[in-house]
Amino acid sequence: MARWEPGARERLQEAALDLYATKGFEETTVGEVAAAAGLTERTFFRHFSDKREVLFAGTPLLEQSFVDRVASAPAGASPLDVVARAVRGANDYFAESRRPYSRRRQAVIAANPELQERERNKMASFALSIAGALRERGVSEPTATLSAESGVTVFRIAFEAWVADGEERTIDEIEASLFDELRSLTRP
Repeated sequence: MARWEPGARERLQEAALDLYATKGFEETTVGEVAAAAGLTERTFFRHFSDKREVLFAGTPLLEQSFVDRVASAPAGASPLDVVARAVRGANDYFAESRRPYSRRRQAVIAANPELQERERNKMASFALSIAGALRERGVSEPTATLSAESGVTVFRIAFEAWVADGEERTIDEIEASLFDELRSLTRP
């Protein structure tokens, strides 16, 4: 097995996604993923704690990106504008070249209740972190939580639209439209 070839992590992610999509998440073993990537189980566990994490490996980086963008937002910006800046600024993670992978990943998650729960927990963690970053900027409650939860809802809906079959808009275009819609809800 080619244990020391570069790109092991990416090969494991591709192999896992292929197997999860064709065989099913529950039915796929770590050993099968490692073998399909030309690696060992030991190598798999050097990169991922379990077979779910193959699909969620970028979560901490994305979450930190949201928090960093909240912290660096201009002083005086409204809490919702800060959150919109944070969410839309993280779109580097969703380049057009990633859309096919993201579509396949989302289909696997949609087909498995355990993965759906993990996805919901990820979104809740994003909201908690963003709300915490807003509080560090001096935003009080319930404004911090309302803004963070609203922003994460926009992110989730935008992502789901972005991976939908036939969708051609960028995630940034979708999010911009959704933030406009959200703001219109609060106008008289």
